[in-house]
Amino acid sequence: MSQSRIDEAFADGPAFIPYLAAGDPDVESTKEYVRALVQGGADIVELGLPFSEPIAEGSTIQNAIVRSLKGGMTPDTYFDLVDDLDIDVPVVCMTYYNLIYRYGEEEGPEPFVRRATEVGIDGFVVPDLPAEESGPLREACDEYGLDLVFIVAPTTRGERLERIMSQVSGYVYVQARLGTTGARADVSGQTDTSLGRLEEWDVPKAVGFGISEREHAERIVAGGADGIIVGSALVDIVAEGDTEEGTVAERLERKARELKEGALAGAADRPQPERP
Repeated sequence: MSQSRIDEAFADGPAFIPYLAAGDPDVESTKEYVRALVQGGADIVELGLPFSEPIAEGSTIQNAIVRSLKGGMTPDTYFDLVDDLDIDVPVVCMTYYNLIYRYGEEEGPEPFVRRATEVGIDGFVVPDLPAEESGPLREACDEYGLDLVFIVAPTTRGERLERIMSQVSGYVYVQARLGTTGARADVSGQTDTSLGRLEEWDVPKAVGFGISEREHAERIVAGGADGIIVGSALVDIVAEGDTEEGTVAERLERKARELKEGALAGAADRPQPERP
């Protein structure tokens, strides 16, 4: 089986995966901000398709979703936005299953996945889709060659973990702590435990929820993560707008570079295997 573009993004070291809500504050700004993040070192972009009931999100991203929806974001507008992006890294659509299932003239995920493929989307993260009910979406992704990413919480164990890992492709989104998304001042000790439970599976492990600083990125990658996912810290910059420290795009590019450098430093800090 050939490598996907997401597989390739993890091939040369730890991946930096930023998240933005599409359409926050408007479509043209989102395009500019995504390009800035890629310029700063993003290896994959998670681009959120806003949904009115974002159960996995904290207040920062919920507010971004409200701004996007008020601005008129829809699935078709989202697809047009992605189609217009001129970037050379994979795009992962993060959204909720209701939007996927009800898109098109017939219910079911196939029309949404087909359209996503046409505009260049490489995979999905669907926080409210249980692995037990993911068969139809998994089949559609397999048909069109897209990856399906699942979130593993600190409490995920046993049969449920086995089921998730049997369905996942691209990377597994390792939730660093319990609760909703949001930037934090520290790194949760739950992260090491979660990564340890996933060692037996040969799929990249990207850690998210709470990462906001270079030191966080370095610590998490040094602890065994294959990538970092950062959302709220970037959405905060978008919400603040232009400041004396620079435009939103300039500040996003600087933050991206800082986080990517932290991830690379973490990889360099990992213990090297002993030679026989």
